[in-house]
Amino acid sequence: MSSGIHISLAAEKLFQIGNIFWVTNSLLTSWLVILFLIIFSYLTARKMSLVPGYLQSIAEITVEGIWNLFSTILQDRTKTFFSLIATYFIYIISLNWAGLLPGVGTIGLEMVEEGHKVFVPLFRSGTADLNTTLALAIIAMLIIQFSGLKTLGLNYLKKFINLSSPIMFFVGILELVSEFSKVISFSFRLFGNIFAGEVLLTVIAFLMPVFAPLPFLGLELFVGFIQALVFSMLTAVFLSLATVKSEH
Repeated sequence: MSSGIHISLAAEKLFQIGNIFWVTNSLLTSWLVILFLIIFSYLTARKMSLVPGYLQSIAEITVEGIWNLFSTILQDRTKTFFSLIATYFIYIISLNWAGLLPGVGTIGLEMVEEGHKVFVPLFRSGTADLNTTLALAIIAMLIIQFSGLKTLGLNYLKKFINLSSPIMFFVGILELVSEFSKVISFSFRLFGNIFAGEVLLTVIAFLMPVFAPLPFLGLELFVGFIQALVFSMLTAVFLSLATVKSEH
């Protein structure tokens, strides 16, 4: 345990694989979350029945709820993009809530850095690492651009490159800048909210470790849900706008 508050903006390195690949505490937590989701999916799908059990009921309620929510945005394209949107929502909310589990941020090792002993947590929420949120945002925007090109062809590029008039050319430049700004908005919004929540819980638990953190834990559960919903909802909206035909 650490004698004081330990807060690090960057994910801490735990060990190295080979000569160049470092495993951080956020990456380790992300791997564990992925493993949990794989095991849960396997246990749920291996014995499907008309009378669902406990795990099957949870899975069906989750999938049906996500489908009903995002079908209002994607409409006839829901089937095409549902796997992407559902994966984003389930994975992000799992990462967000994994950071609230007991031991995350408090169980760790003492390591020597620059001649000083520092406490390094073994686990950290994946979405509290900017590398993770930036990767999720880049993947989302690449899929949005690919879907727009696949659906509309070269007509999709007209909103970025339009030489019909100086005004439309300037509007196209603004649209192009807007696409890049979405990556920054996606990644920093998710990272900022989850990292700030972890810092808040760390400070409160250090000052009043018994009952004071409980209300904030409830708040962070809600924030984790909202951030997963916002990320996946905006992805669905941008996919819908990118693939809609001009006459619609």
